[in-house]
Amino acid sequence: MKRTIRTAVLTAGALIAALGLPAGTAHADTAPRVDLRVLVVSDGGPSTDAIAAELGAAGTPFTRIDLTQAGRQTIDAGFLADTVGGRPRAKFQAVVLPNDNPFPAGSAEMAALAAYEQTYSVPQVDAYTYARPEAGLQYPVYGGYSGSLDGAQADVTAAGKAGPFGYLKGSVSFEDNDPAVGESYAYLSQPVAGADFTPYVEAAIPGQTTKGSLVGEYRHDGRRELVVTFVYNQYQEQFRLLARGIVEWMTGGVHLGASRNYFAVHVDDVFAADDRWNSDLNCTPGDVDCTDPNATPDPIRMTPADVDHAVAWEQSKNFTLDFAYNAVGTVDQRAENNGVDLLADRLIAQRAKFRWINHTYTHTFLGCVQDTAVVPWKCATNANGSTQWVGRGEISAEISNNRIWGQGVGLPLQNDELVTGEHSGMRVLPQQPDDNPNLAPALADNGVAWLGSDNSREPVQRAVGQATTVPRYPMNVFYNAGKAAEQVDEYNWIYTSRAQGGSGVCEDNPATTTCLSAPLSTTTGYADHIVPLETRIALGHVLSNDPRPHFIHQSNLAEERIAYPVLDGVLDGYQDLFAISTPVVNLRMKDIGTELKRRAAWNTAVQAGQITAYRIGTAVTVNAPSGLQVTATLPTGTTRNGTAFGTAYAGAVSGWTASTGTAITLTLPASAAAPALAPAKTARTTAPAPRTRVPAGAREHVHATADN
Repeated sequence: MKRTIRTAVLTAGALIAALGLPAGTAHADTAPRVDLRVLVVSDGGPSTDAIAAELGAAGTPFTRIDLTQAGRQTIDAGFLADTVGGRPRAKFQAVVLPNDNPFPAGSAEMAALAAYEQTYSVPQVDAYTYARPEAGLQYPVYGGYSGSLDGAQADVTAAGKAGPFGYLKGSVSFEDNDPAVGESYAYLSQPVAGADFTPYVEAAIPGQTTKGSLVGEYRHDGRRELVVTFVYNQYQEQFRLLARGIVEWMTGGVHLGASRNYFAVHVDDVFAADDRWNSDLNCTPGDVDCTDPNATPDPIRMTPADVDHAVAWEQSKNFTLDFAYNAVGTVDQRAENNGVDLLADRLIAQRAKFRWINHTYTHTFLGCVQDTAVVPWKCATNANGSTQWVGRGEISAEISNNRIWGQGVGLPLQNDELVTGEHSGMRVLPQQPDDNPNLAPALADNGVAWLGSDNSREPVQRAVGQATTVPRYPMNVFYNAGKAAEQVDEYNWIYTSRAQGGSGVCEDNPATTTCLSAPLSTTTGYADHIVPLETRIALGHVLSNDPRPHFIHQSNLAEERIAYPVLDGVLDGYQDLFAISTPVVNLRMKDIGTELKRRAAWNTAVQAGQITAYRIGTAVTVNAPSGLQVTATLPTGTTRNGTAFGTAYAGAVSGWTASTGTAITLTLPASAAAPALAPAKTARTTAPAPRTRVPAGAREHVHATADN
């Protein structure tokens, strides 16, 4: 970070001339056009990239300028503003900089940005800046702090709660995932005497009773800056918690795109049983790859008490589980037990308490015909060398028979949802590089529109014939474990070295990040290591505006019910962080698929330059291709053609609205009126601001954070 002088204040009259505005336009009652697009100026650091990632995930248009690239766009008055139809136009509603001034001393680019921000009341975010008077803060050596905040807790101030961070309950935890790695470097200091600075997020200064600002608003020279004095990347929880507020602050709560916190959990194999991991054989008897002659299956299956526990848990968390079921599990159980299946009876009696998904009748593999004579299995071939595929009729029967059974017992199904056993039918690398060609026709035969897929294999939604995939996150709570000790034993086998008794997978795949330096204790390893890790991973998805569901198995709700500590960690942790205005959004599979599909179409249109949007006063105008669903976040009380827009979330309204190919007009409430142009004043000579002397011992640091 360079130490520079503060840009000189320009008079409004001089600014208008510099920006090329037409004479006579700068009157207090003249509202300019402000395009709904953010300018992100990056130096390649993680903080500006994190904000850009947040905008991209939400579908908020932005333009990125990389200061490290030769031949980049020059930031000048013409780039920032012009006139459209006789009305002044600001091309960007907000500016994000790497720090409070990333340009050399006397930079014409910084002067142009300052003039632009003053004239159009455009706010600036300092993504990560040194605490110094130019940013409204004292140097840290004057009773402040420079150093690590790993494991610390910050607090949202009263002003932060009343302002852009009102969706948070109050605390912001800083991660400390590895004691050997510095993850969060920060500057803590208090505002300079006389500065118009409002802290929004503070943390205690070590060794003192006072707090220092980490995020605050600095008003000066007719400009507003959000000053952030800690470094972060897009994956860290502290950024994920504050990202929404940063965007809402810089856009004034008016922007294209939307962000919510989603969590859905699919429980596969309901009614059926799951084979158990064998700690002696290091495989799962019953699985195609467990070929030991001594391998005897030992199935895990829920009981009626497990159903009662699931119902009570849902009620306590205000959360609904999605049960993906295989009817053959109860059909076989009744056939072998004189018609008795107490588990099925209880599930059917409580069917309204859950959402239900067709998981095929028998859970059979629906891809190629598997040759299990070798490990790992391979696709069987015909005499001519072509692949043998499971037929269209067999796939269709698996879907329809399970549906018919479910309808017969009154399960509240959505017939267009399907999860195949092991996500089979779709490509599985390396054995089956292509979809079963019979899958898409069978899906069409049964009206399947939404098909569950494995996010670890295919994170991008795609079409399978007329159906669209819904990628699901596999949770590292294994399908073949009903007890914590079994889970840990298998975890050790997968993630330790051969010398430590493991499989050596980590040795063979150095990129694997969950490798263990030593085996976990089968007594304490689940609670002490696996649960916190899986909770952090899943909560990270929740906080990332990612609607993709997670999936576990019915075995994880049985016996020791090992899934619940992770689910509790996610939901209880979330509740501790967020205000009631910002609940977890718990969607069923087809609604998740719809959300992902709309986002993909929207992002394609944004990237293709097919979207234009701007506000003039309280009117927001959006032009988009006909048939496209448009997404926006706007103040409460916004209407379209007199009808309320969106639904409430995090103190605003957001949602989708269809474009018919003509301009969409959204009317903001009167309280959201945009400021007019800065009034012209008589020009006067303004001397440059003097260089502020940096006191001895003060240093400016830019610390990169560790990738998480």
